[in-house]
Amino acid sequence: MENSESAAQPPPAPKPARRRNKRGEGGRLREDIVTAAAELLDEAGDEHAVTLRSVARRVGIAAPSIYPHFPDQPAIMLAVVQREFAALEQLLRSGLEQAGDDPRRRLRAVCDGYLDFARSHPERYRTMFGGVWIPALEGSSLTEEDMASLGSEAMELLAGALGECVAAGVAESDDVPADATALWVGLHGLAHQRAVSPSFRWPQDIADRIITALAHLKDA
Repeated sequence: MENSESAAQPPPAPKPARRRNKRGEGGRLREDIVTAAAELLDEAGDEHAVTLRSVARRVGIAAPSIYPHFPDQPAIMLAVVQREFAALEQLLRSGLEQAGDDPRRRLRAVCDGYLDFARSHPERYRTMFGGVWIPALEGSSLTEEDMASLGSEAMELLAGALGECVAAGVAESDDVPADATALWVGLHGLAHQRAVSPSFRWPQDIADRIITALAHLKDA
C-alpha cells in the first residue's frame, strides 16, 4: 500500500506568466485587458465581477501591470462599453450600406440593427443601456463627458436616417433630434421587455408599430 506522501496528488502547476510584450506592443496588452473584462462580464452578468485582480488573473499578469493602461476599474469598464458601442455603430453602418438609398429601408435597417444587437448580446447590452453599470464619478478617473459621449454616434445614425425620411417626405417631424430620441426610447423599451418577458406573446409587427408611430412615418 502506498504511503500518504506518494498517494497525495501533486499541487497544480502555476499558470505560466504572460510573455512580456515587445517594445511597441503595449496596445496589445491593453486590448487583452479589455477582452478579459468583457469575458468576465459576459460570464457573471455583473460588473462587480470585473476587478483589477480578476482581470489580471484572466490575462495572466500581475495586477499592478494594469496601471500603465488603466488607472482604476471604472476606466476598464468604460473601455469595455466604448468598444461595444463601436461594435454597435459598425453594425448600424453596415445595415445602412446594405439598405441602399431608400430612406424607409435605411431607417428600418438602423432600428433592426439596434434590436438585433440587443438580442444577440444581452449582457453587454444591459451594461450599455440597462443601468447595470452606473459608475460613481466622484473618486474615479471618469468624467461626465466620458459618460455623456457614450452612444452619441449611434444616436446620430438614427437621427440621420430619420432626417432622410423627413427630407424625402415619407415622415413628418418638426424636431428630428427629439423624435429620434423618442424612437430610441421605444426601441430600448421593446429590447428590454423582450429580454425580461420572453414568454410574452409579442405581436409579430410590434417593431413596425413602434417605428411607424414614433418616426411619424406616412403610409407607404
